[in-house]
Amino acid sequence: MAKSGIGNVAPNSELLEMAMAYSRSRMLCTAARLGVADALGTEERGVEELAKSCQADCDSLYRLLRALAAVGIVSQTAPRRFVLTQLGQPLRKNIPNSAWAGVVFWSDLLSDQWTYLTDCVKTGTSSGRVMETAGIVSRWFKDPEAPAIFRAVMGTAPTEDYAPIAKSWDFDAHQVVADLGGGGGALLEAILTHYPRITGLLVDRSESIESAKPRFAKWQADGRCKLVAADLLESVPAGADVYIMKHVLHGCKDDPAIKILRNCHSVMPSGGTLLIVEFVLPDVVSEADPKLETRLMSDVNMMVVTGGKERSVAEWKVLLESSEFRMVRIAPVVAANGEQQDVSIVQAAPDSRSK
Repeated sequence: MAKSGIGNVAPNSELLEMAMAYSRSRMLCTAARLGVADALGTEERGVEELAKSCQADCDSLYRLLRALAAVGIVSQTAPRRFVLTQLGQPLRKNIPNSAWAGVVFWSDLLSDQWTYLTDCVKTGTSSGRVMETAGIVSRWFKDPEAPAIFRAVMGTAPTEDYAPIAKSWDFDAHQVVADLGGGGGALLEAILTHYPRITGLLVDRSESIESAKPRFAKWQADGRCKLVAADLLESVPAGADVYIMKHVLHGCKDDPAIKILRNCHSVMPSGGTLLIVEFVLPDVVSEADPKLETRLMSDVNMMVVTGGKERSVAEWKVLLESSEFRMVRIAPVVAANGEQQDVSIVQAAPDSRSK
């Protein structure tokens, strides 16, 4: 039997459930922004105490907490008293493997961009251009924490999360791996961990490199890794025989993507290898597919936020050939349990005619 809609206005069909999906996201965002999880910590607390900590209206906060209890973020232990659940614990801001930055990134900063999806589709431009034309200042520029939130989300997941990528390619066949646009360096650390013979270069903008220094202190001391600050649109450092980029080019339109690829080409040895870890889209989407939905949602996200896009096999081939590379193959990324991951590894090599 179909659920009732909010306010019992209409039966909640599958379409209405989709339409109202934002409500959970906004509640989660509000809890993160107010610091509810940090205020609760590991203790049971009353609403009045929490309201003071969160600088919130007491009755309004109570109603939010009651709704969060229904979705499992907190548990109500007595009238107007709550405790944080295991599911809600990662919402605490300053704990290992905190989800706080990711929640704010997706449910707040990017949600702001997605507000203008209709305009993006109409105009063929990103939300940033739409907002600039309308004289609207994005929350990206209003929130002083936005750059740090972005860096906290990009490449800072636990190293083991990147193990399937590291294990899906024989990096032992190489000597130096350069991770371009590697953010916090989780992918490169996974590669260095699983292949003790090789050394690495982490390449990103200076802010990301600074953030990655604590992670790589040990690797630098062992002489197995160098951190290099660079803008990939300007230059790519030489010195590696395999260059890898994970979720970098999907953020670019074709012209800047080609510029980055040509910068790679200019420093690669003739026998060098380029590995592009990205989603690869099918040519036809004939039916609903939850796994494929992840890749296609990412494509729409890139359209809205950066103006970039996810690409099909044919599109990757054209992009590479336009950059003096040839596509060698597309390899699946497989987890330890044998399950194929959403991302694939697009292997390319410098076109022999261009070297």
